[in-house]
Amino acid sequence: MQQPAPGRRAQQRQQRLAQILGAAEQIFATSGFEGASMAAIAAEAGLPKANLHYYFGTKEALYAALLEDLLRLWLSATDAIRPDSEPAAALEGYIRAKMAWSRSRPHASKLFANEVLRGAPLLAAHLSGGLRALVEEKAAVLRGWMAEGRMAVVEPRHLFFAIWAMTQTYADFDTQIRLVLDVPALGDREFDDGVATVLRLVLGGCFADSARQHG
Repeated sequence: MQQPAPGRRAQQRQQRLAQILGAAEQIFATSGFEGASMAAIAAEAGLPKANLHYYFGTKEALYAALLEDLLRLWLSATDAIRPDSEPAAALEGYIRAKMAWSRSRPHASKLFANEVLRGAPLLAAHLSGGLRALVEEKAAVLRGWMAEGRMAVVEPRHLFFAIWAMTQTYADFDTQIRLVLDVPALGDREFDDGVATVLRLVLGGCFADSARQHG
């Protein structure tokens, strides 16, 4: 039997990894770490369970790989927060990116929240290491803007906490929002209203001119 070309094999590997990670994201988010099983993830992915063990070995390794992948994805949204960026535009872009992830990857946000709620046993090193370093780096950028009079003075790390809370609630507590708004699902209108409100609150508190533009 003819073997696939190296490029084809690499493509197949990436496709299987994406299938597995996508299925794992949903199963871990809905069942929790303890309730999830490799069999359930394999069934959701439409792959033999042996494939999961081949690529990740154990449920713990798959869970850790998924968390690391999600953290990399979310951290990339801060790339525009640089000293030479326009402050209001940079924070607006960050907020819009976070809201977009809450809409397109709600299970990812729930998975992350569940991990933190259980004490972050597999994420503690990342939270106190890579994430802390990134927050300090971006906080230094914001402090520079404040020193230059380009934005209001706030505690930048707590500003990030507030942005995370406001944006991720549309994924983590979507059921609460849906029931209060009396809608079957969160759609364009709900997310548009959510984005506009978060932008109004954050930009209004940090940039008066931007607040008027988003009013």
